Amino acid sequence: MNILKRDFLPDELEKELHQIDFSGSIAVQARQSIEETRWLLALSDQNKFIRGIVGWIDLTSHSVKEQLAEFSNHPKLVGVRHVVHDEPDDYFMLREDFLQGISLLKKYDLVYEILIFPKHLPAAIRLVKMFPEQTFILDHLAKPDIKSGTLGLWHEKIRELASFPNVSCKLSGMVTEANWQHWKKEDFHPFLKTVFSAFGTSRLLIGSDWPVCTVAGSYQDVMGIVLDYLDKMDQEDKEKVTGKNAQQLYSL
Repeated sequence: MNILKRDFLPDELEKELHQIDFSGSIAVQARQSIEETRWLLALSDQNKFIRGIVGWIDLTSHSVKEQLAEFSNHPKLVGVRHVVHDEPDDYFMLREDFLQGISLLKKYDLVYEILIFPKHLPAAIRLVKMFPEQTFILDHLAKPDIKSGTLGLWHEKIRELASFPNVSCKLSGMVTEANWQHWKKEDFHPFLKTVFSAFGTSRLLIGSDWPVCTVAGSYQDVMGIVLDYLDKMDQEDKEKVTGKNAQQLYSL
């Protein structure tokens, strides 16, 4: 993990984006910190290519309404995320205080991004069913076991989650679930085939998980996994996955 132990700042990402002809990005939280959310929003003010921020707000707090009122005034706050897969309770998303927080997001037109492991998919299915008007985006395909190539229960549950029309999926974070030193693009095809079949091209959006992805590949290599997979599709579907879906989902 030593490769991550340095600062990664907007100037570096902007160069990476331009090299593959992308004009903007959504920046997503990494820490459970109000201070980080403020910092990300400040970075978005200074960098036009940061089109939106998915920040962290304490959805379980008694002051969640005050936090939402404060941050929703910023035009680039487009969503909220919690690092659920690090919680000791596998059903953290179904806690009463967390559900109360989720129930407030629609009022502010905020997406909720679901960051989980495959074992959390049953809880995620129950969550999205409770809030049919709330927009959800599943991050990193729910981190399937790409290294072993096993689809298993993930395949079944991902299709069940996709049956809810208020859920989309981000094609990101896959290389960190593969063999870091020896992955090849074909390793991801069974998993991409599953989510393309389940969600369709109108509910999928490309993502990099930069800079975390650099433990297993460069920004260009990681984005190339999805871009190459899209090569066989028509231009309209390519445009949806590489930008138009993000514009719509995040109300950009």
